[in-house]
Amino acid sequence: MLEIPLTPEEFALFRRYIYEKVGISLSDQKTTLVKGRLNKRLNQLGLRSFRDYYDHLVQDKSGNELTYFVSAISTNVTSFFRESAQWTWLKEYVPELIASKKDKKIRIWSAGCSSGEEPYTILMFLQTHLPDFEKWDIKILATDISSKVLSHAVTGQYEAKSVEQLPKDIVIKSFEKVRVGNEIKYAVRPLLKEKVLFRMYNLITDPFFFKNKFDMIFCRNVMIYFDDINRQQLVSRFAGLLPKGSPLFLGSSESLTTHKDTLKLLGSSIYRKL
Repeated sequence: MLEIPLTPEEFALFRRYIYEKVGISLSDQKTTLVKGRLNKRLNQLGLRSFRDYYDHLVQDKSGNELTYFVSAISTNVTSFFRESAQWTWLKEYVPELIASKKDKKIRIWSAGCSSGEEPYTILMFLQTHLPDFEKWDIKILATDISSKVLSHAVTGQYEAKSVEQLPKDIVIKSFEKVRVGNEIKYAVRPLLKEKVLFRMYNLITDPFFFKNKFDMIFCRNVMIYFDDINRQQLVSRFAGLLPKGSPLFLGSSESLTTHKDTLKLLGSSIYRKL
């Protein structure tokens, strides 16, 4: 495979473009990452320079190449029941949630859902801790900017290693074994899958027009890619979509230094609308 150099001028073009399109802020230290992760793509397309790839990216009106570019430079690492301290807190919060929901209706947003482990985990959790789970009207909006990870999420099928750390009772209750080619995979059961709506969504440029507010929002390990301006704007939007007392869950490496008048830190990157 041909090793193609990335000049500072070319990197500057990519940095400006990706910031304007999706809000991702690339520091100078990301030059090697961009070069390494995109070099294969340039060879696939038969391009001889990163400037040629930049032109290809900008001229692609379908948005498919932008999706590829974002997926290449971001890290879609996730798993079921990650951030264990947040699930411990949420277990204690369930009685309060039940008391506030006389209509038995729960709406949740998983923003940056990646390959689906997060929204499905939320449902597994509720199925375990919510009495009369089947009688509740639960809907989860699961969004991501990458069509690649969303296509995986929609299938709801995961390799055995993805579920091997889960308690056996949850695996039995939440998954069914299916054969895909020569491989046995674990497919999320229809009872859970039907409660999730997967959609492509750009947290920076798409409008925040929602019919109803959300009872909780998960946006974990997404804002690490944003600068302070976009981060503050996004948190303000999230806060506007949460009723008083509802939680916002961020990633363990993310913290807020602003919005102290609207969100209270409870620990483990859990914030609550004031």
